[in-house]
Amino acid sequence: MKITKVTPWLLLATAAYNFGRQGEYIFVEVQTDEGITGWGEVTTTHPVANRAVCAVLQQLDPLVVGENPFHIEKIWNKIFRRFTYMGSRGASTNAISGIDIALWDIRGKAMNQPIYELLGGPIRENIALYTHPDPNIGPDEAKRQAKEIAESGHEGMKFDPYPHMKEEDNGYLNGGMTTRGEAEANEITAAIREGAGPDMELMIDAHGRFDVPTTVRLARSVAPSNIHWWEEPVPVESPQALRNVRDQIDIPISVGERLHTRWEFTTILENDLADFLEPDVTWTGGISELKKISTMAEAYYLPIAPHDASGPINVLAGAHVMMTVPNFYKLETARHRLVAYDNFIQTPLDVRKGRLHLPDAPGLGIEMNMDFMRANSDEQFRGE
Repeated sequence: MKITKVTPWLLLATAAYNFGRQGEYIFVEVQTDEGITGWGEVTTTHPVANRAVCAVLQQLDPLVVGENPFHIEKIWNKIFRRFTYMGSRGASTNAISGIDIALWDIRGKAMNQPIYELLGGPIRENIALYTHPDPNIGPDEAKRQAKEIAESGHEGMKFDPYPHMKEEDNGYLNGGMTTRGEAEANEITAAIREGAGPDMELMIDAHGRFDVPTTVRLARSVAPSNIHWWEEPVPVESPQALRNVRDQIDIPISVGERLHTRWEFTTILENDLADFLEPDVTWTGGISELKKISTMAEAYYLPIAPHDASGPINVLAGAHVMMTVPNFYKLETARHRLVAYDNFIQTPLDVRKGRLHLPDAPGLGIEMNMDFMRANSDEQFRGE
């Protein structure tokens, strides 16, 4: 079997499948000469970044055409090493991730096995999920949605209660948060705790927005709501800042969605900088890399909670790996009801009582809705 074509599909922003947010999705199609097609995904970021990743994927087509799709490690390294002089983390690992997931999908289909069977077999029956309320809501709505999420069977939920700062309009971070913003966030968090009940694990996502003293101040003031973890408390570029925060707060720390490949996670592990790791299967290097990072973390007894909150392939790819990982915590999803994904795929995802039940079909276990894909994709980035 040989690879014949790599095609990025850029799905344009449509409220019908974006849970109320205006985002885009990138899916990656890898075709073979035996008629088996694999699918991957790249988590959405910004429209400029999306088109850059799509352009990279188009340029990778001649690099992998003719390769055996079963030679996943060879192809991964072949692509990765082409970028070492310009930076082998970021857009390059996004592109690698999409292709890698598609290659595992092909392998599973060719061998008539789900991907988790090819990774060593399952050690659990299903995948525990954590999810999100809607962003930018007040205390009353936050309380209502938290109650609804708890009643759905989910046992964990994550949110960012901190208001947008004017300085952020142009992408600038000054690292601060006003006293008023802090008070609003604490009120929303308390409302979520009240609505969700005492047993819900609440995670706060700081999105790497704050400097060290602001992070410490905010973490201490929200602590009475019993926070399960404090995610990306400072911008990801400085392990030293993360160490400074870790030394001053009592809330467990989670990082990883913006770290790329096992090499960047090595710094976190060796320096004891986090309690939970959140690699994104569509950013960090695909199924192959997520499995390696998980095994590294297992040696340090750190739980893995993949950042898989984009499209259906993002969720499924992470779930297949987590079926085989002893140190798995929970898998992220964008909302507790994932019916928006039904537009993309022929068979809906099976979520019951806060748990994802994986299909036993080969590969990822899904087939894409090609009519929908063609009708909603960018003409520059789509297949025939």
